Amino acid sequence: MFCDEGIGAYALRYIEKNYEIPKNLTLVEGSSLGFSMMTYYHEYDKIIVLGTGSDEGEAGLIKCEDADAILSKGPVRKTANEVEITMMIEICSFHENMGEVTLVTMVPDDIVSVRNGLTKTTLANMPDFVQKVLEVLKAEGFELQQKENLCSFEEIIEEFANPKQTFDPQMLKS
Repeated sequence: MFCDEGIGAYALRYIEKNYEIPKNLTLVEGSSLGFSMMTYYHEYDKIIVLGTGSDEGEAGLIKCEDADAILSKGPVRKTANEVEITMMIEICSFHENMGEVTLVTMVPDDIVSVRNGLTKTTLANMPDFVQKVLEVLKAEGFELQQKENLCSFEEIIEEFANPKQTFDPQMLKS
């Protein structure tokens, strides 16, 4: 990941770890799915995308926009996240069954450094970002309940940086 480009992935994992997820709510970490995300745009009535945004403003600025607002900004995109999401919306909008897309974005501080983690500015704004996501979910009828033992953003970032792999002896057999 390019530092703050991980905003959406970290927020999603934070919500998964710290909140009870209703059975009728599907959470998908789609940053590496590319065009495979197209299926979700067609199969679901409502899609909420979390990620970086390049709107003018200070790092940490959080916005919530619909697909039309994103498309109306024209062809200039500053983050890899925006390029991919915008392309998906443009392609899927030709299909009559595209779900209603809402984007919750934060202006990143650093999307150039190739490293796991978030800048101090972005990390400090992550609780507000998650709160905005929870508000959007609540407006859609999903009021998530917080779990007892909370996981921190630092733990989430560490988990992404050093995923635990389980050894499967069957992999040695060929």
